[in-house]
Amino acid sequence: MITSRISASGFNKTKIIATVGPASASERMLTSLIENGVGIVRLNFSHGTHAQHQQVIDIVRTINQTQGRHIALLQDLQGPKIRIGAVAGDAVNLMQGQKLAITTTPLVGTAEKVSTSYQHLTKDVKVGDRLLIDDGKIILQAVKKIGTDLVTEVLHGGWLRSKKGINLPFSKLSSPSLTAKDKIDLAFGLQNDVEWIALSFVQQVQDVVDLKDRIAAAGKTAKVIAKIEKPEALDNIDAIIQAADALMVARGDLGVEIAVEQVPMAQKRIVSQCNQAGKPVIIATQMMESMIESPTPTRAETNDIVNAVIDGADALMLSAETATGQYPREVIKKMKKTILAAEKHATIYNKYQSISFRSPTFHNDSIVRTACRLSQEVKAKAIVCMTQTGWVAFALAKHRPQADIFFFTANRTLLSTIGLVWGTRGYYYDRMVSTDDTFADMEEILVQANYLKKGAVFISMASMPIQARQQTNMLKINVVT
Repeated sequence: MITSRISASGFNKTKIIATVGPASASERMLTSLIENGVGIVRLNFSHGTHAQHQQVIDIVRTINQTQGRHIALLQDLQGPKIRIGAVAGDAVNLMQGQKLAITTTPLVGTAEKVSTSYQHLTKDVKVGDRLLIDDGKIILQAVKKIGTDLVTEVLHGGWLRSKKGINLPFSKLSSPSLTAKDKIDLAFGLQNDVEWIALSFVQQVQDVVDLKDRIAAAGKTAKVIAKIEKPEALDNIDAIIQAADALMVARGDLGVEIAVEQVPMAQKRIVSQCNQAGKPVIIATQMMESMIESPTPTRAETNDIVNAVIDGADALMLSAETATGQYPREVIKKMKKTILAAEKHATIYNKYQSISFRSPTFHNDSIVRTACRLSQEVKAKAIVCMTQTGWVAFALAKHRPQADIFFFTANRTLLSTIGLVWGTRGYYYDRMVSTDDTFADMEEILVQANYLKKGAVFISMASMPIQARQQTNMLKINVVT
């Protein structure tokens, strides 16, 4: 029997994801971020080389091994991100009313003509469609097509810099979500057994299915996060939630692809539907944007974090704040402190979700929801469960019990994977003699971790007979003596 050496007390239920970049890639900084509350490390494959990502992977795995932690790795694939090519002097000034041609032929851009590597531009964009550059700072309108060139009129000008992104909110992309670059990056991630893979610019359920098929064909078990940043994804959200293992509300591109005032309600709707389905949901982009350059967040950012916690997000993601910002350690401390403050309030707990009588897991679902209701009634400190697939941990989290969720498993991969799920904490356990012995062992481990103390009430869950390793079918109320 092997267990984690990390103390169980005082952890945040809403998880923190930190993007690694130049400001946080060192072993010293990564260790500090993890010690201060990071539970999932994001590798952004829109930037960096495989060698750089490999270095981060190796550091995280070493920290896990030497410190008894279970930090998950999230590989975020770039997807069909459309960008402007290099421009002369790194920036050109565009004036309202002027014409700007965008070509798929490689060249150094000028104020009259710039390039893009997106070969389907003239096919996907219709005359009259608007193009938004640099998150909408520059607005163009297509006026005609000449061969491989799309001629546009500048509706709102400004300085156009090299490599800035192009959003096509009024055009349907013909490029698949998984690009040639993504396939190479995916092979690298699977080779390194990353626990989560985020798929960018999902438009339909088949995008998710295709990625999951590729992962299965490689003999790997990585779980798929569908990034919601296109209006087409919102149109197909029900099917995408069912197909994906988790969702990410990627507010950066989503806030350009749809009207920015529509994003908050879209976020709330997605979070609610994911909670109902028992699928983890991540809120991303500009959570603490001001802390890229400031040691403290704004009031609005603090409010944003609290609202995301109250709405039911499983995890909050930091991007540039930890990747390139000046205060990566401070931003983690502030985020954790804000999360813990929000989690003191009863309004976020005991959100019992409905279960379907027609579901093949109806009886197991009923036991899980009963355990959550019972934990509220008896004021249980924790719900403790055994799992080999992780199903029961996901199922418990969807009801948001105030009791902490501890899962024990002999499946090492699960220890990091379920680290993304709200309210959970995992321990490795490989001794299964009898149900009573297992329950006694789990209690002893949590007492030694200084989590459960004398007189504490907790609920144990398992399958009987325990050796059969079936889905959870029993529960028991315990008091630490």
